Amino acid sequence: MGNSLAEQLQQDMECEGLLECIHGLKQLDKDCFRVLVESEEPLTIDDIADRVDRERSTAYRAIQRLLQSGFIQKEQINYDQGGYYHVYYPTDPSQIATDMQRMLNDWYAKMGQLIHEFENKYDQVEDRSVTVEG
Repeated sequence: MGNSLAEQLQQDMECEGLLECIHGLKQLDKDCFRVLVESEEPLTIDDIADRVDRERSTAYRAIQRLLQSGFIQKEQINYDQGGYYHVYYPTDPSQIATDMQRMLNDWYAKMGQLIHEFENKYDQVEDRSVTVEG
């Protein structure tokens, strides 16, 4: 996030830009998410890696970022003879939107507090300079 907040606010922000800004998602993360959204059924890491044409380990890292950000869910499937594997599927979009709204509200509250602290700090400096001059 190299641009200042003022520069970001002046740009036209698209949904993908929002996902990058709030969650730090990379292009591969978004590609993996799109594959899961477009799939009719949950997918394994191998399925996802094949569809985005990447190595399994690379796709796995993208899937971990998506899991951590809450964009996807993981389910364990057990084999009858023992053992298991995981499949992944997208989180409900309204849940993602709710989570992003909560994060934005938290950020807004933090920025408001920092602005208030800034104002108090420099207001005290101004009060002292008036006292010295007077």
